[in-house]
Amino acid sequence: MFTLNSKLTRSQQKTICSQLGTVRLKLLYKASIHGFTGDAFHQQCDNCCPTVSVGYNSSGYVFGGYTRQAFNQSGQYAHDDQAFLFSLSGENIHKYPVTNASYAVRMISNAGPYFGEALVLVNGSKQVVHSDPGKYYNFTAAEMHGNDLNLTECEVYQVEQTTELEKPWRTVIWETEKRNELMESIMTYKPTISSVAQARVLLIGPVGAGKSSFFNSINSVFRGHITSQAISGSSATSLTTQFRAYSLKVGRQGKTLPIILCDTMGLEESKGAGLDIDDISNILKGHLPDCYQFNPSAALHSNAYGYRKSPTLKDKIHCVAYVIDACKISIMSAKLEEKLDAIRRKVNVMGIPQLVLLTKVDEACPLVEEDLTNIYKSGYIKGMVQEISARLGVPLSCIVPVKNYSEELELDTNCDILLLSAVNQMLYFADNYFDEINDRQHNQDIYP
Repeated sequence: MFTLNSKLTRSQQKTICSQLGTVRLKLLYKASIHGFTGDAFHQQCDNCCPTVSVGYNSSGYVFGGYTRQAFNQSGQYAHDDQAFLFSLSGENIHKYPVTNASYAVRMISNAGPYFGEALVLVNGSKQVVHSDPGKYYNFTAAEMHGNDLNLTECEVYQVEQTTELEKPWRTVIWETEKRNELMESIMTYKPTISSVAQARVLLIGPVGAGKSSFFNSINSVFRGHITSQAISGSSATSLTTQFRAYSLKVGRQGKTLPIILCDTMGLEESKGAGLDIDDISNILKGHLPDCYQFNPSAALHSNAYGYRKSPTLKDKIHCVAYVIDACKISIMSAKLEEKLDAIRRKVNVMGIPQLVLLTKVDEACPLVEEDLTNIYKSGYIKGMVQEISARLGVPLSCIVPVKNYSEELELDTNCDILLLSAVNQMLYFADNYFDEINDRQHNQDIYP
């Protein structure tokens, strides 16, 4: 199987795409690989549209045409009032619009891309160009291709809509050294209050959003292989039925990390289902013991087994992370949104910092699925972050996109960097909480 490498430079592609909207070019046909024949061209390009066809000659000219019509072998002309021919000169493009849209392109079996009767690439299944200016396109042959009709290459690209932004909206260093730096930062973290050894972060979110999967993913990064300690998967109701306070370790016998991820039952729309808001209050205040069994129809009472009647600061929650599925933002129900808003207001009153983990970003955006490093180049993901900010009342800087491990068997550096960045953000927010407590204590000492 051949790898198709574009002869068009990135700059040339950008120049062509600037004429077509927010698009990218996907290489379909490369004559030097597939063959300089009509059969090869049609085999790769028929029924694909819109397309950009590009010819190259030994004189260094780059030229071609654009059409919205799908190629076929009918022998007929096809109407296209948006078709144009072009030539590239450095980063500049010269466009030659179709003059009679009814004859914009012709579907000929024994040739490559056929624009009117003015320009034909791979004409007669040969490595040549047919050029006849004025036949439904006006141009000068010298400007278009320098009167050099011998092709060194011919390429056809499909034009695809894309959400890729020109510049990333956040800067990330996608290198192994950065991954190691983030891991070291987490391993050496110390809360600013001596009585607290580990920052406690509460994960809250709808059923299936990926709370348990987030813990498993972070655990996998530090263990060095994929793990599945917390129960996770797909279900209409919460797979997590207990309150769990998960510690993390470096390697199998390594030291315990200075962070605890607290997993909860998933939020559900209906009353008496999923995590109860009163239970959340008890968790935030540090009353809930590890492994407490949730009862959606009744909140925790102070006589329950293991109930902490006098929790200390180390038992309380120091940061709250809402886990939201990127694929379900647009269909989030009003009832669920109201529940999240009620929780957020309760957390605000208690002065606990909050952030949002946006999960399943690869499933939500094809650009990110193709390459995770595109996450901050995706206009679609940026739009989602803005929508969450508006709907949940959370600042944009407090929303962190991540990809949990789900079907993988091996760790991935780029995935790790996103996950570790999220944990570091949690620790920064926990520090804000501790700083506030220190400030209050300081003020009390000065003004008893």
